[in-house]
Amino acid sequence: MWARLCFGVSLVGWASRCVAVGYAPAGTSGRNTQRQVAKQLNTTGLYSLLRHSLYLGNFFIGFGVACAPAIWWLPVIYSLMFCAYYERIMFAEEAYLRRKFGRKFDEWAATTPAFIPRKVIWREPTLPFSFRNMLRREYTGLMVVILGNAGIQFTEHLIVEHRIVYEVFWVDLLIGGSAAYFLLQSLKKRTNLLNVPGR
Repeated sequence: MWARLCFGVSLVGWASRCVAVGYAPAGTSGRNTQRQVAKQLNTTGLYSLLRHSLYLGNFFIGFGVACAPAIWWLPVIYSLMFCAYYERIMFAEEAYLRRKFGRKFDEWAATTPAFIPRKVIWREPTLPFSFRNMLRREYTGLMVVILGNAGIQFTEHLIVEHRIVYEVFWVDLLIGGSAAYFLLQSLKKRTNLLNVPGR
């Protein structure tokens, strides 16, 4: 029961990423590994509640995995490491957005918390939710959730019982998740089925 509850926490994190990405227009909410890129400032949907929606999703994905072994100091260590790592990323991103969008960014930042929502003032997204765009960009995240949580369970059995235990729930998740991952990866790379104009 505890393992599945922790899996649910990770799923909540992934689902929040899906909501942010599903409503996001092109040039926002991206995985920019080389340089900062932002064609426009996204201030609607989840970004009307907090400025770093994707990172909050990342936090819960990892927090669920860290809690699964039921060792109290693991989620504490994870939270401290997450803050130390992502604080620099968030600072760099906001400095870039402030330079690019100036007053518009300052006004949004003044009324929107960075990471923890304080009040619910929902601004309707400018675009409808795109299920295809969400699938194209977040199928890897789902696989991370499944691998992280299932991996903890297999590792616990191996360490405690000195044998590999195949629990049906986790094996089915791994098989189904892997099938979905490779299918969506193939569709993304070899077809235009998941491409959505303006996303």
